[in-house]
Amino acid sequence: MSEVAAYAGEPGAFAEDALLSYFGAAAPSLSVSSFGDVRAAVLDGRAIYGVLPIENLINGTVRETLDLLRDGALEIVGEAVVPVSLVLAALPGVTLEQVERVYSHAQALAQAEEYLRSRPWALLTTYNTAGAGAMIRERGERDAAAVLSPRAAAIHGLTPLTGPIEGVQGNRTRFWILQRAGRPARHAEAGPARTTLLVGLRNEPGTLLAALAVIAKAGVNISKLESRPNRVGEWEYIFWLDLDGAADSPEILGVMQGLADVTLERRILGSYPRGEAL
Repeated sequence: MSEVAAYAGEPGAFAEDALLSYFGAAAPSLSVSSFGDVRAAVLDGRAIYGVLPIENLINGTVRETLDLLRDGALEIVGEAVVPVSLVLAALPGVTLEQVERVYSHAQALAQAEEYLRSRPWALLTTYNTAGAGAMIRERGERDAAAVLSPRAAAIHGLTPLTGPIEGVQGNRTRFWILQRAGRPARHAEAGPARTTLLVGLRNEPGTLLAALAVIAKAGVNISKLESRPNRVGEWEYIFWLDLDGAADSPEILGVMQGLADVTLERRILGSYPRGEAL
């Protein structure tokens, strides 16, 4: 079976950009409708890899991705960091004055919120940025526009009405490359590594501090820390941590050993080369 990678969205989506940057321009891909469908495609064998966003510089963590990895069926084997440039685009000949509605994914609408709120447009969410452009083209909506990338606008036959409208210059999104847990890794790349952990703690004073102290004592940097409900106990949480270093390094091995004494659960969800921005 060829190494098909699944992503959520239409051609031109930022997830497709991440896929192409990681696997190359000739990589076979599978477009699906949702993040959950990406997970399903990897688990049922339609795809070997899945590409899902994990965080954006403006909007922060994509929590749905964390929840989809909670059960350990997928593991992280790589990451890609993709620049995010957003424009407002419409069918050829449409002007800004004709626009009444703006479609895009909720993340993109939030990233362009400052510009979009400057006009009395109705802001409507779609499952994907590129999908918003495809929908406008298919419906022939001449009183609507989409927030999407310049590449997606060109793919779907839309004309940009603005320059970049994302709120922060240099905006980027980090994507995880996922595969079925236990499958041999695609390849081992050289360079700085990152290890992602899931940690469960007792709901008691000082438990998080104790876990963080183990990591600090090992001299390991935490580049990301996020909490999510554990969906078992009331008001109980699990913690996701990105640590600088490879899982087989003495430092991370020491962290895992030390956490055994202060956590209810600890699990490595992936150890992989850190992605570089394009």
